[in-house]
Amino acid sequence: MKHNVEVQESRHDIPKWVVVVALLAVAVAGNAWFADQPLLYRVLGVVILCVAAAAIALTTAKGQALMELARGSKREIQRVVWPTRQETIQTTLIVLAAVLVVGLLLWLIDTVLGWAMSGIIG
Repeated sequence: MKHNVEVQESRHDIPKWVVVVALLAVAVAGNAWFADQPLLYRVLGVVILCVAAAAIALTTAKGQALMELARGSKREIQRVVWPTRQETIQTTLIVLAAVLVVGLLLWLIDTVLGWAMSGIIG
């Protein structure tokens, strides 16, 4: 039953997607057609057409699903316990120290192997 409702919603969404694609095509073609006009006017025209296309796309089933995903993401971000400034600084210093130690070890290994190869090769 739910599948039938989704199929009917997608049938009603097809004309909306056609309009969205047409608006985007008009934005691209219009930008090329009016290349001799000032950049500001062309940018405004493209932005207006893209906003209209986005507004229409958000009225479709997929657009509504995207909005629900965005709302859920916002709720999830609000639940995150962010580290304090002190925790961030300490973690950063630990990472920097680890990178420095590993870098020095790699340099040491490279130097020793370089000397060994020079001794072998002559």
